[in-house]
Amino acid sequence: MNEQRNRPVPEDAPRVQRVETVPAQRADGAPVQRMEDERPTPLFANDELEGYRTRWSGIQTGFVDEPRRAVEEADHLVTELMSRLTQSFTDERRHLEARWGEASGTNVSTEDLRQALRRYRSFFDRLLHI
Repeated sequence: MNEQRNRPVPEDAPRVQRVETVPAQRADGAPVQRMEDERPTPLFANDELEGYRTRWSGIQTGFVDEPRRAVEEADHLVTELMSRLTQSFTDERRHLEARWGEASGTNVSTEDLRQALRRYRSFFDRLLHI
């Protein structure tokens, strides 16, 4: 497979042409801003994620000496994590509502509504893939 990638391209091979794109515009002529939230954001910051993993590792290690305590700590950690997830998604939904509220005036273009729906779809998909 790698040998095919490293082979020279024949002279008569079709060439790929670069296509210039034109920025999208709203009905009022303003440029459409691509939303930073189109890419899913991580559920936790790296340091927070590592903290949870470190704590979980400690719980697993502690099981050998104190199984009951390890299970209790696991229960507390999972409860804390679920609470943190709930808060994170609640905050994200509030953010969506606030953005929608800003755009829900009488002069809302179809493009604005499309972008709002895309943000909600992205959020919905994240909720379904947990």
